[in-house]
Parts: sequence; C-alpha cells; structure tokens
Amino acid sequence: MTVSRPLLVAAIGLIALQNSLLHAEELPSAIKAMESKGAKIAGSFDAPDGLRGYAAEYQNHGIALYLTADRKHVLVGNLYDEQGNDLSKGPLDTLVYAPMAKEVWAKMENSAWIADGSKTAPRVVYLFSDPNCPYCNMFWEQARPWVNSGKVQLRHIMVGIISETSPAKAAALLADKSPENALQAHEKAGKSSSLKPLANIPKDIQTKLDDNQQLMTDLGLSATPSIFYLDDQGHMQQQQGAPRPEMLQKILGLK
Repeated sequence: MTVSRPLLVAAIGLIALQNSLLHAEELPSAIKAMESKGAKIAGSFDAPDGLRGYAAEYQNHGIALYLTADRKHVLVGNLYDEQGNDLSKGPLDTLVYAPMAKEVWAKMENSAWIADGSKTAPRVVYLFSDPNCPYCNMFWEQARPWVNSGKVQLRHIMVGIISETSPAKAAALLADKSPENALQAHEKAGKSSSLKPLANIPKDIQTKLDDNQQLMTDLGLSATPSIFYLDDQGHMQQQQGAPRPEMLQKILGLK
C-alpha cells in the first residue's frame, strides 16, 4: 500500500491550514512559551476538567500539552482516565504522528533509491542501505520470496556510513547504467561481491548521496538497514536492523 502524491500534498496543505488557523486564534502565552522552547504546535483538542489540550512536535516526537483553567500553567505528558485509557494518544496520532509520517514517506519517495522488485508491487518498503552492510544483505535475502512473487518492491535509499569504501560503492550503484541489475548482482553475491568503489564520484551522484545522508540524519537514524513500511492500517512503521523471522510478515505482508 502506498500513499499517492495528491493525497500527501492535500494532507500537508491541510495541516498547514490548521496551523495558520490555530495561530490566528492567538495561542495563550503559556503555550507560546512552550513554542519558544522548540515545541511546534500542531493543533488543539478537548480535555477534561477545564484543561485544554495541545498536540505538539518536539525533536521528532509528539508531546501533549495541557493548559490549565487559569491559562497560566502547562502540564506536559500523557493524560489517563480512571480506566487507564490514554486520552493523549488519539490527538497525538491524528495531529502529529500521521502528518509526520506522510511527510517522511513523501521525502523517502523523492530520495535517490534503487528499486528491487516489480514497480506494480502492491506493497512498497523503504530501507536506508549501505553497500557494506551485512544486515542489509540479510534483509535482502529474507525478502526474496515476497519480491520474487511480485508482492513487494524494496526501495534501497543508498548511503555510505559503515566504512571508508561505502560512499564510493553506493555511488557506483547509483551511477551504474542499470542500478537495479547492479544492486541485484551485488546483493546476490554477498561477501563475494565484486562491486568496486567509484574512483571519481560525479557531482550529481554526490548530491544524491549527500541528500540521502541528510534525510537519514534528519530522521535521527544512525545505522543500516533502517526499514520503513506501511502496516495493514496504512500507518507508517519503522524497523531498525534486519528483522526477526516473526516480523517479516508484518513488514512484507502475506507471502
């Protein structure tokens, strides 16, 4: 399952409109003070006992802010009812995490990736991949039944972080006349791969590598493979490292 570009643009535009309307209402001073500390207010929501809830993004995480009835104090954290239900989860999922996920998915879609599998596959999985990463190769092997059956397309966002030869090897794959075939041969060979680092990296290829690396940094990632997929409800999920066998169906779907 993939998210179409028109839907992504519409969703991001809607969030921008919500944000502008929210600020047009003039945020209370106590909430503005949280903005000055780095919280990005995504929207407000109803809360019990005179509280007013605000959903915010802070350092790539969602946080719930609760303005007290006197409008002078803010409580930060999740709010639970007497049954133990998390009253903050719904607003954070809707106002923060869903828009963040759609924006991240769109950025990965626009990154420099190499396709592995059919372009008509019903499920797309992104992974940040280093040519020298044994766990990337392990996941490549794990995914063969799904890829070969046409059910999944892996999209390798190439980076070079593991060793000195990684950037030039990633560049060699991206610069190849047939990146898909080059990646296939490299992964199939495993430790016996004959992939040579590119001696001179063209400027456009270096830009692609730099952009991929910046996206990885922006997402707070530091290792490969970092795997992103949409679950059965269409929610973006992340897996760090080669997944355990019992996780494969969640990531790749039914065989």
